[in-house]
Amino acid sequence: MEITRIILFLGLVLHKAVWEILKRKNRNPDVQRGALRTPVTRLIKFVKVMVLLFLIVQTLFLNVLPMSANNPSLRIAGLAIFFLGLAIAITARINIGKNWIDLEDYQVLPKQSLITNGAYHFIRHPIYVGDFLLMVGLELALQSWLVLGVALLIPVIIRQALAEEALLSKVFPQYGEYRARTNRFIPFVI
Repeated sequence: MEITRIILFLGLVLHKAVWEILKRKNRNPDVQRGALRTPVTRLIKFVKVMVLLFLIVQTLFLNVLPMSANNPSLRIAGLAIFFLGLAIAITARINIGKNWIDLEDYQVLPKQSLITNGAYHFIRHPIYVGDFLLMVGLELALQSWLVLGVALLIPVIIRQALAEEALLSKVFPQYGEYRARTNRFIPFVI
Protein backbone atom coordinates (compact mmCIF):
# COMPACT_ATOMS: atom_id res chain seq x y z
CA MET A 1 0.00 0.00 0.00
CA GLU A 2 1.39 3.37 -0.91
CA ILE A 3 2.27 5.98 1.68
CA THR A 4 -0.27 8.54 0.36
CA ARG A 5 -3.14 6.19 1.09
CA ILE A 6 -1.87 5.51 4.61
CA ILE A 7 -1.47 9.25 5.29
CA LEU A 8 -4.99 9.98 4.03
CA PHE A 9 -6.43 7.12 6.05
CA LEU A 10 -4.71 8.35 9.23
CA GLY A 11 -6.04 11.86 8.54
CA LEU A 12 -9.59 10.54 8.25
CA VAL A 13 -9.16 8.56 11.47
CA LEU A 14 -7.79 11.65 13.24
CA HIS A 15 -10.72 13.73 11.99
CA LYS A 16 -13.30 11.22 13.22
CA ALA A 17 -11.47 10.60 16.52
CA VAL A 18 -11.33 14.32 17.32
CA TRP A 19 -15.04 14.64 16.50
CA GLU A 20 -16.02 11.74 18.74
CA ILE A 21 -13.70 12.70 21.61
CA LEU A 22 -14.90 16.30 21.61
CA LYS A 23 -18.52 15.20 21.27
CA ARG A 24 -18.21 13.09 24.41
CA LYS A 25 -16.08 15.63 26.30
CA ASN A 26 -18.38 18.53 25.49
CA ARG A 27 -21.65 16.62 25.65
CA ASN A 28 -24.32 19.16 26.31
CA PRO A 29 -26.80 17.92 28.95
CA ASP A 30 -29.57 20.00 27.35
CA VAL A 31 -29.50 17.86 24.20
CA GLN A 32 -31.90 14.99 24.48
CA ARG A 33 -30.17 12.30 22.46
CA GLY A 34 -32.54 10.74 20.02
CA ALA A 35 -35.46 12.96 21.01
CA LEU A 36 -35.37 14.89 17.74
CA ARG A 37 -34.64 11.89 15.54
CA THR A 38 -37.10 11.73 12.70
CA PRO A 39 -36.84 9.47 9.68
CA VAL A 40 -35.11 12.34 7.84
CA THR A 41 -32.51 12.90 10.59
CA ARG A 42 -31.89 9.17 10.77
CA LEU A 43 -31.40 9.10 7.00
CA ILE A 44 -28.93 12.01 7.21
CA LYS A 45 -26.97 10.20 9.95
CA PHE A 46 -26.97 7.01 7.87
CA VAL A 47 -25.73 8.85 4.76
CA LYS A 48 -22.96 10.52 6.78
CA VAL A 49 -21.77 7.13 8.09
CA MET A 50 -21.94 5.56 4.62
CA VAL A 51 -19.92 8.41 3.08
CA LEU A 52 -17.27 8.03 5.78
CA LEU A 53 -17.11 4.26 5.24
CA PHE A 54 -16.83 4.74 1.48
CA LEU A 55 -14.02 7.28 1.90
CA ILE A 56 -12.13 4.91 4.19
CA VAL A 57 -12.50 1.96 1.79
CA GLN A 58 -11.65 4.15 -1.21
CA THR A 59 -8.62 5.58 0.59
CA LEU A 60 -7.26 2.17 1.52
CA PHE A 61 -8.17 -0.01 -1.44
CA LEU A 62 -10.00 1.51 -4.40
CA ASN A 63 -8.93 3.40 -7.50
CA VAL A 64 -12.27 4.96 -8.34
CA LEU A 65 -12.36 6.85 -11.66
CA PRO A 66 -8.59 7.39 -11.84
CA MET A 67 -7.40 10.57 -13.59
CA SER A 68 -4.04 9.30 -14.76
CA ALA A 69 -1.42 6.68 -14.05
CA ASN A 70 0.64 8.87 -11.74
CA ASN A 71 0.89 12.63 -11.30
CA PRO A 72 3.10 13.51 -8.31
CA SER A 73 2.23 17.23 -8.50
CA LEU A 74 -1.49 16.48 -8.25
CA ARG A 75 -0.88 14.09 -5.38
CA ILE A 76 1.17 16.69 -3.45
CA ALA A 77 -1.40 19.44 -4.11
CA GLY A 78 -4.15 17.08 -2.95
CA LEU A 79 -2.30 16.26 0.26
CA ALA A 80 -1.74 19.97 0.96
CA ILE A 81 -5.44 20.76 0.45
CA PHE A 82 -6.42 17.71 2.53
CA PHE A 83 -4.28 18.81 5.49
CA LEU A 84 -5.44 22.43 5.21
CA GLY A 85 -9.04 21.22 5.37
CA LEU A 86 -8.25 18.87 8.24
CA ALA A 87 -6.58 21.68 10.22
CA ILE A 88 -9.47 24.11 9.61
CA ALA A 89 -12.15 21.54 10.52
CA ILE A 90 -10.43 20.38 13.71
CA THR A 91 -9.59 23.93 14.83
CA ALA A 92 -13.18 25.06 14.26
CA ARG A 93 -14.55 22.03 16.11
CA ILE A 94 -12.31 22.84 19.08
CA ASN A 95 -13.37 26.51 18.92
CA ILE A 96 -17.07 25.67 19.00
CA GLY A 97 -16.68 23.45 22.09
CA LYS A 98 -19.89 22.89 24.05
CA ASN A 99 -21.91 24.80 21.45
CA TRP A 100 -21.71 21.84 19.06
CA ILE A 101 -25.00 20.48 17.78
CA ASP A 102 -25.28 17.89 15.02
CA LEU A 103 -26.21 19.62 11.78
CA GLU A 104 -29.39 17.64 11.39
CA ASP A 105 -30.74 18.68 14.80
CA TYR A 106 -31.50 22.31 13.82
CA GLN A 107 -31.69 23.68 17.33
CA VAL A 108 -30.12 26.25 19.61
CA LEU A 109 -29.93 25.26 23.24
CA PRO A 110 -30.65 27.63 26.14
CA LYS A 111 -27.02 27.74 27.33
CA GLN A 112 -25.46 28.08 23.89
CA SER A 113 -23.57 31.19 22.96
CA LEU A 114 -22.50 32.71 19.67
CA ILE A 115 -18.91 31.73 18.89
CA THR A 116 -16.97 34.51 17.16
CA ASN A 117 -13.39 33.67 18.11
CA GLY A 118 -10.75 31.39 16.61
CA ALA A 119 -11.65 30.22 13.11
CA TYR A 120 -15.09 31.81 13.58
CA HIS A 121 -13.43 35.22 13.78
CA PHE A 122 -12.66 34.95 10.07
CA ILE A 123 -15.58 32.97 8.59
CA ARG A 124 -18.99 31.86 9.80
CA HIS A 125 -18.80 28.23 8.63
CA PRO A 126 -15.24 26.95 9.04
CA ILE A 127 -16.25 23.35 9.67
CA TYR A 128 -18.04 23.16 6.32
CA VAL A 129 -15.06 24.78 4.60
CA GLY A 130 -12.61 22.43 6.32
CA ASP A 131 -14.60 19.30 5.52
CA PHE A 132 -15.08 20.40 1.91
CA LEU A 133 -11.35 21.05 1.45
CA LEU A 134 -10.57 17.75 3.15
CA MET A 135 -12.70 15.87 0.63
CA VAL A 136 -11.38 17.81 -2.38
CA GLY A 137 -7.81 17.18 -1.23
CA LEU A 138 -8.47 13.49 -0.62
CA GLU A 139 -9.86 12.94 -4.11
CA LEU A 140 -7.03 14.95 -5.71
CA ALA A 141 -4.40 13.03 -3.74
CA LEU A 142 -6.01 9.79 -4.89
CA GLN A 143 -6.13 11.28 -8.40
CA SER A 144 -9.80 10.46 -8.76
CA TRP A 145 -12.35 12.18 -10.93
CA LEU A 146 -14.64 11.94 -7.91
CA VAL A 147 -13.19 15.34 -7.06
CA LEU A 148 -15.83 16.70 -9.46
CA GLY A 149 -18.49 14.88 -7.46
CA VAL A 150 -17.39 16.72 -4.34
CA ALA A 151 -18.50 19.91 -6.10
CA LEU A 152 -22.05 18.53 -5.92
CA LEU A 153 -21.88 19.19 -2.17
CA ILE A 154 -21.68 22.96 -2.70
CA PRO A 155 -25.47 23.52 -2.96
CA VAL A 156 -26.01 21.30 0.10
CA ILE A 157 -23.42 23.24 2.10
CA ILE A 158 -24.89 26.59 1.05
CA ARG A 159 -28.43 25.46 1.90
CA GLN A 160 -27.29 24.21 5.31
CA ALA A 161 -25.34 27.40 6.02
CA LEU A 162 -28.32 29.59 5.12
CA ALA A 163 -30.64 27.53 7.33
CA GLU A 164 -28.22 27.81 10.26
CA GLU A 165 -27.82 31.54 9.74
CA ALA A 166 -31.59 32.05 9.73
CA LEU A 167 -31.87 30.12 13.00
CA LEU A 168 -28.96 31.94 14.65
CA SER A 169 -30.35 35.32 13.54
CA LYS A 170 -33.56 34.57 15.42
CA VAL A 171 -31.81 33.49 18.61
CA PHE A 172 -28.81 35.81 18.88
CA PRO A 173 -29.48 39.56 18.48
CA GLN A 174 -25.75 40.15 17.87
CA TYR A 175 -25.67 37.73 14.94
CA GLY A 176 -26.44 40.48 12.41
CA GLU A 177 -23.36 42.43 13.48
CA TYR A 178 -21.24 39.27 13.40
CA ARG A 179 -22.57 38.46 9.95
CA ALA A 180 -21.79 41.97 8.72
CA ARG A 181 -18.11 41.72 9.69
CA THR A 182 -17.39 38.13 8.58
CA ASN A 183 -17.71 36.21 5.36
CA ARG A 184 -19.59 32.98 5.05
CA PHE A 185 -16.89 30.68 3.63
CA ILE A 186 -13.73 32.49 2.48
CA PRO A 187 -12.20 35.38 4.45
CA PHE A 188 -12.44 38.71 2.60
CA VAL A 189 -14.19 37.04 -0.36
CA ILE A 190 -17.55 35.29 0.27
